[in-house]
Amino acid sequence: MLNYTIRRILSLIPVLFGMTLIVFAIIHAIPGDPAQVILGQKATKEAIATLTRELGLDRPLYIQYFEYIKSLVSGDLGNSLRTRGPINEEIWPYLAATMELTLFAMIIAVLVGVNAGIISAWFSNSWFDYTAMILALIGVSLPIFWLGLMEQWAFSIQLGWLPTTGRENVRDPVTAITNLYLIDTLIRGNTGQFIDVVKHLILPSIALATIPMAIIARMTRSTMLEVMKSDYIRTARAKGLRMFWVVYKHSLKNAIIPVLTVIGLQTGLLLGGAILTETIFGWPGVGRYLYEAIGYRDYPVIQSGILIIAAIFVFINLIVDLLYALVDPRIKYNN
Repeated sequence: MLNYTIRRILSLIPVLFGMTLIVFAIIHAIPGDPAQVILGQKATKEAIATLTRELGLDRPLYIQYFEYIKSLVSGDLGNSLRTRGPINEEIWPYLAATMELTLFAMIIAVLVGVNAGIISAWFSNSWFDYTAMILALIGVSLPIFWLGLMEQWAFSIQLGWLPTTGRENVRDPVTAITNLYLIDTLIRGNTGQFIDVVKHLILPSIALATIPMAIIARMTRSTMLEVMKSDYIRTARAKGLRMFWVVYKHSLKNAIIPVLTVIGLQTGLLLGGAILTETIFGWPGVGRYLYEAIGYRDYPVIQSGILIIAAIFVFINLIVDLLYALVDPRIKYNN
């Protein structure tokens, strides 16, 4: 498995290199001059030309690209055109916020989706099965922005149970250590702040988890139905094993691989930045960070952000592939 892992990691290098080339070409095709956007509509031509030279945007594109690759190889993501600050330092708080939101959302999606799919398969063609699959279909179809607004109206405005927007209480801000607020509050032993951070996570996490939850539930149900028709499952039931152990120990173990694939893909998609969710709930995530960078034609930020997201996505797929061998001993990665 070690050789397979090393080969997979090495194979990611040309993938990420190709990604940088494609992204570089696309973002430079976006209409608009970064210097003009930064200085505003009333800026003089001389000021725009001066800023363009300072930013290095007057050089040929191939030189700009090779300079970017050169700095990237050394671990430097470059500087933002808008803030002039190093992207390495700027992007992590936004990425940490998205990672925390994604993790919370996927925990909800997996716990609810997997168990709903299992119970639907266990009691197939029952009222629970029909209800769960209808809700799953609705979950996939619901617009995220509408669901987010309804959550805010119901649980924040009407009931007052949960905060409407943001990541923390602005009157009692979290002192950032890792920028993962759940971890930071635990490190400092501040239970009140920890509970407050969890409250801020609940509504955006539920909104973000809706689609993955529905997809996971439907996939779990279909794979479980197929496995539960197998001879060894009928044999286990004939031996008198409790239905709970038959389902969760035998059936789920053999049906989990397609579900793991879906979970990995959905996690990668959410880490890419749920712009609508982050915008509605005022969540300072990487999706909003990149969206604002596109508005300012901040080329280095866009390039670096997409590259990081792509790297995380392919690494998640690698982790899922390795989990296959742990779940099913018949899968070997020796060659």
